[in-house]
Amino acid sequence: MPFDAATLLSQLFTGLVLGTIYVLLALGLSLIFGLLTVVNFSHGSFYMLGAYLGFFVLGFTKNFWIALVVAPLLLGLLGLLTERWLVRPLYGRSIDDPLLLTFGLSLVLVEAARLVWGKMGLTFDPPAALAGAVNLGFTYFPAYRLFVIAATAVVVVALWLFLERTTLGLVIRAGTRDALIVRALGINLNLVWLLVFGIGCALAGLAGVLAAPMRGVYPEMGVTIVIESFVVVVVGGMGSLLGAIVAGLLIGEVVSLTTFFAPKMADIVVFLVMAVVLLVRPSGFFGEAGLME
Repeated sequence: MPFDAATLLSQLFTGLVLGTIYVLLALGLSLIFGLLTVVNFSHGSFYMLGAYLGFFVLGFTKNFWIALVVAPLLLGLLGLLTERWLVRPLYGRSIDDPLLLTFGLSLVLVEAARLVWGKMGLTFDPPAALAGAVNLGFTYFPAYRLFVIAATAVVVVALWLFLERTTLGLVIRAGTRDALIVRALGINLNLVWLLVFGIGCALAGLAGVLAAPMRGVYPEMGVTIVIESFVVVVVGGMGSLLGAIVAGLLIGEVVSLTTFFAPKMADIVVFLVMAVVLLVRPSGFFGEAGLME
């Protein structure tokens, strides 16, 4: 196939877009695991529901920007209900219990999506203002994909400011270190857990809405990407938000370049990267040993 510097740069930008979707999903997974030590296997289904609810809100309001805000909020609300009534009773038990529960929940949500919206995929059009392409000098790149990169950057910065510059963010970070001490200070950790689970699910919903115009909307859209997102979390380090960002961008670039140069390897390259990283750093880039114990 023809290859030059412009083609390589274009493919790198494509990988950056995919990486941003991984980052949003991995951030949600890392937040939930870092504080609650819950491996949320239903995360991919929340991502899928975010796309479907975005499609529904878009059809109702005819406004993409409203859908972009409302759908993640609805997923955050669903996350609150899930934590309160399904996940919370399993705290203090084996880590396998919430894992199995969220895995079963993911199957239920996929089947519910099939019943409500059907098995056929749906087309989610980007807003008219972002339907064109932008001249980057070396190629024309879809404006909507550049928007996805920018939107993810804004979310990452906002999340960092929330965790580093607010009292609640301090409580969340302290809770990941020593929940017993936080409780001893009279802080209601149940509310903190509730909020964190909701934020994690809202991030998954946001990723679903942003990905929908690029990937379409269908019931199984979260099945593969949640596995890849867990790879991102493992490579970056379980519970590490910085690791989720770095590993998400890395895996996005690796998948994009492999898809271009060796398409047959695209489905397994993420697992090869994970194997290599874990051989060198068993806890991932920024992870801490013993979190899974």
